[in-house]
Amino acid sequence: MTLDFSTPAHYLVALLPELVLSLWGMVVLLAGVWKKEEEGRPSADDLGTLSLVGLLLAAGANGWLYTAGSTGGHGMVTVDEFRLFANWIFLVAAFLSISISFTYVFRQRLQAAETYSLMLFAVVGMMLMGGSHNLILIFLALELMSVAVYALAAINRRDRRSAEAGLKYFLLGAFSSGFFLYGIALIYGATGTVDVLQIQRVVIQGEAVAGLLFGGIALLAVGFAFKVAAVPFHMWTPDVYEGAPTPVTAFMATGVKAAAFVAFLRVFLVAFDAVYETWYSVFWWLAAVTMVAANLMALVQSNVKRMLAYSSIAHGGYLLVALVAANETASAALLFYLLVYALMNIGAFAVVVSVARQGEERLQIEDYAGLGWQKPALGVFLTVFLLSLAGFPGTGGFMGKIFLLQGAVDSELWVLAVVLVMATLISYWYYLRVAWYMWMKEAPEAEAHAGVMTSMPMKVALVTAVGLVLFLGLFPSVGLGVAERSVAALFEAAGTMGRVIP
Repeated sequence: MTLDFSTPAHYLVALLPELVLSLWGMVVLLAGVWKKEEEGRPSADDLGTLSLVGLLLAAGANGWLYTAGSTGGHGMVTVDEFRLFANWIFLVAAFLSISISFTYVFRQRLQAAETYSLMLFAVVGMMLMGGSHNLILIFLALELMSVAVYALAAINRRDRRSAEAGLKYFLLGAFSSGFFLYGIALIYGATGTVDVLQIQRVVIQGEAVAGLLFGGIALLAVGFAFKVAAVPFHMWTPDVYEGAPTPVTAFMATGVKAAAFVAFLRVFLVAFDAVYETWYSVFWWLAAVTMVAANLMALVQSNVKRMLAYSSIAHGGYLLVALVAANETASAALLFYLLVYALMNIGAFAVVVSVARQGEERLQIEDYAGLGWQKPALGVFLTVFLLSLAGFPGTGGFMGKIFLLQGAVDSELWVLAVVLVMATLISYWYYLRVAWYMWMKEAPEAEAHAGVMTSMPMKVALVTAVGLVLFLGLFPSVGLGVAERSVAALFEAAGTMGRVIP
């Protein structure tokens, strides 16, 4: 079946994964209050399991869309392999984040129904961001995702840090939304349309009003920069990541970042490809400054959760290199890296949750002393994730960085490629420092890690994440091949094959 949007049914089919998750989010929310108090309401584990079932159903719908054919870019939401690959990233991030949260939600007495339904609704926003050709719909999807994440950051009402994180993230989101919406208004004034492919056509034909167009591009770039936490637009992002509940932090650092980058790539490499020279140098400096500054700030962190927050910002800098390179190799590397990043980052946060005993207390690097010997499985898992985040050979993180470097070299971005390599070398210090504490430092007492807990869903998530990180490190062509076909479909629909800068 080929979707042509000639009937309402085709719209429903194109939005099938989003519809499934939207309905399931409401089911989870209602399930949390369905029974009377004396009858016993569903537990956090029950609601978490129900949410995972919804994600699996959405994954099935996403897989089925591969058989539905491409829309060829018609309509406000497109069905192409680029969108479907991005959906896998969002679903993986949500599935792993919920899997590591079961015991945490119970012990911290969070509202399980609200927590899980908000995650599902946030994924709906992510999917719409990644699959839309319409700037207004991208903005609405951005707001749907953001409002859900604001609430998730502040979901622990008993923790002052969580409330602070929610407020700070709301203020950051307000700035981002203001810039983004005003940018859309200027783009519409310059081109007379908010459709990405139509904007591309107007720009190529030279019919756009230059002043409004360039102003709109600048404001859109600022809005996206806030969402990907690029320096200097990161501001309170480390505070938010540190204060939010750890499973929520894992979800924000992976899913939200992935959605922003996917929409970032679709808008700038399609709509504004013809005026690449006007934004190339700005993004070059943005990528370089983000990689260097974030890694330097991560060096001095003693709080592991905050260190991972700065690490997340640094990885955003690596991904910005793909946007600067603006070719098919770099774009495929961006999708591949986002998938690997979701696996290794959520895996690392899962171990943080366990070491913190399903709370927010044992977060200092000293608390990891002797973990590798007292809890060898967790020690090995965290070591693999840290090595992958650092870009150690044999891991998915290493291959992701290699592909990003290849994309930069194809566009002859030699200096930026060197900056990426040097920033990666800097990151080795703070990643390996945690591993050194786990394996080389003695625990302060024989039962220092006796209270570390991992639920069965968390164990499954950890094993799955480690397995995929190592598999994609040893056999990267499997993931990269799918990413390359996805990017090729995007550029083919847009009538452009990327750009190689001499």
